[in-house]
Amino acid sequence: MLADKLTPFITRYNELGTLLSSPDITSDIKRMTDLSREQSNLLPIVEKAKEYQTLVADIADTKEMLCDTEMGDMAKEELKELEPQKPIMEEEIKLLLLPKDPNDDRNIIVEMRAGAGGDEAAIFVGDLFDAYTRYADLRNWKIEIISTSPSDSGGYKEVTALIKGEQVYSRLKYEGGTHRVQRVPETESQGRVHTSAITVAVMPEVDDVEVIIEDKDLKIDVMRSSGCGGQSVNTTDSAVRITHLPSGLVVTNQDQKSQHKNREKAMKVLKARLYDLQMQEQQSENAAERAAQVGTGDRSGRIRTYNYPQNRMSDHRINLTLYRLEAIMSGGLLDEVVEPLITDHQAKIVEAAGL
Repeated sequence: MLADKLTPFITRYNELGTLLSSPDITSDIKRMTDLSREQSNLLPIVEKAKEYQTLVADIADTKEMLCDTEMGDMAKEELKELEPQKPIMEEEIKLLLLPKDPNDDRNIIVEMRAGAGGDEAAIFVGDLFDAYTRYADLRNWKIEIISTSPSDSGGYKEVTALIKGEQVYSRLKYEGGTHRVQRVPETESQGRVHTSAITVAVMPEVDDVEVIIEDKDLKIDVMRSSGCGGQSVNTTDSAVRITHLPSGLVVTNQDQKSQHKNREKAMKVLKARLYDLQMQEQQSENAAERAAQVGTGDRSGRIRTYNYPQNRMSDHRINLTLYRLEAIMSGGLLDEVVEPLITDHQAKIVEAAGL
């Protein structure tokens, strides 16, 4: 029975309440923080479980009243209101019972790169990054640019950013993959539609204690920055390139005038990439997902298509088509795509779990 599956959650929630009031715990800040986070995560399902238990008890009590000659009619009317609530609440509980992605509460590092299509691909990297920025504004998230490689025609050849806020990874993890854009470039005199592609990689931000990097495993090169960035760019050796020798990963950062800040940001990206590799090794499906994320940047492999002449956005993973491309991109209305992706993901987990 569903009610039996809920009991351990209530028991654990009560245990955490007792632990958090213990003098031994209050002196251990990290332990108390971890327990408080666990209790906070359990609260929604505990509240819903208690509500469900009350509903089940009310239905049982009301059914006992059916045989009462005086109360029977009233009991029938009450059951008409109570019983339809049960399957609805059960579906809500099933979603709460789903195993939670441990990274869902994390901030993310997003890497976007122009692929096939040259200048048009770089321009679309800028357009999609602007859409993410508007979406972040609507959700009160903060975006911190880590590194950029601007294109002469506009947009970016590459852009890396840290996005901070509540439930960032849980909502943007579906953005990883190859994004294809179809539109008429401003330089196209014949009005022909061109197809370009960019890649987006989404990685959870990690703490220092989660990814330990030995100094002997790093090769750090300092060089003179190139491109725009003010007078100091051409007069100081502030750009930093870090190579992680065991994995072969290379991260370069030159956006900051300070060598120290460039190194700090490059290390943040390196740790996120290494953590991403660890997740691949732990779960084979993550490896396949990561391969799908970074792709090759060509026009064939794709998760989503943006067709500007038709004002159409299509997500090929769930066969979703919306004829609101301009509004979604300019208004930061990505929830119109994100919500169906989350719903589809949850439905598949419910089916696999047999709930």
